[in-house]
Amino acid sequence: MGNGHILETKELSINFGGIKAVDGLNFHIDKGEIIGLIGPNGAGKTTVFNMLTGVYTPTSGSILWKGENIAGLAPQEIVKRGISRTFQNIRLFGEMRVIENVLIGSHTNIDYNLFDSVFENNRFKTKEDEATIKAIEILKKLNMEDKIHMYADSLAYGDQRKVEIARAVATGAELILLDEPAAGMNPHESEELLEFISNIRDIGITILLIEHDMSVVMNVSDRVYVLDSGKLICNGLPEEVAHNPQVIKAYLGGDAFVNR
Repeated sequence: MGNGHILETKELSINFGGIKAVDGLNFHIDKGEIIGLIGPNGAGKTTVFNMLTGVYTPTSGSILWKGENIAGLAPQEIVKRGISRTFQNIRLFGEMRVIENVLIGSHTNIDYNLFDSVFENNRFKTKEDEATIKAIEILKKLNMEDKIHMYADSLAYGDQRKVEIARAVATGAELILLDEPAAGMNPHESEELLEFISNIRDIGITILLIEHDMSVVMNVSDRVYVLDSGKLICNGLPEEVAHNPQVIKAYLGGDAFVNR
């Protein structure tokens, strides 16, 4: 990798119908960092996530993952390389238990073939057992042991979010993209989420998050990048970004750091 960046974008751009939704984005993430990506509504944050995860193909520029350009690869190829994500809307199977929801994440990387699963041979069973053990380990490490056998739709909202993040961990991800993880949370749940995100970093995972809740971004991020109208206007330590006049202006005259 040379420069030590696990992920780096170079002049990353995408046009929709002649409009540049993201324009010449250069940023990097180092292993073990928690990076915040913020900006007003319509700034292009989710579009960046969609390019990083293969949902959109950039019009130009590159996305380097451990030095390999992954721009334009299919989503499942990107997951296999170690990048996973959550979404703004929780996507859990409510009628399934927590452990089953987390196992769905691990299935993206299980290499038994259809023949094995149809005949449920020993190889299939071994792989399933390994995946289950791993899923339980993840839930234990994330202090969710007591929720393993609960049904997802019986959990509090904040815990449902955590299960979704645990499922992303179960893909074997080295980098997890969190899309507004604190959306809809009350202050107590947001507080717990901060601790949860720190726990994920402690088990060796790098994190990029989009978030509107500034108290979450400012308390958990090592560095913050700010997008406005598809362009990077500022980056730095949370406290530097919080006092940057351009950032305050982008957030309509100074309500940037109030919970929105």
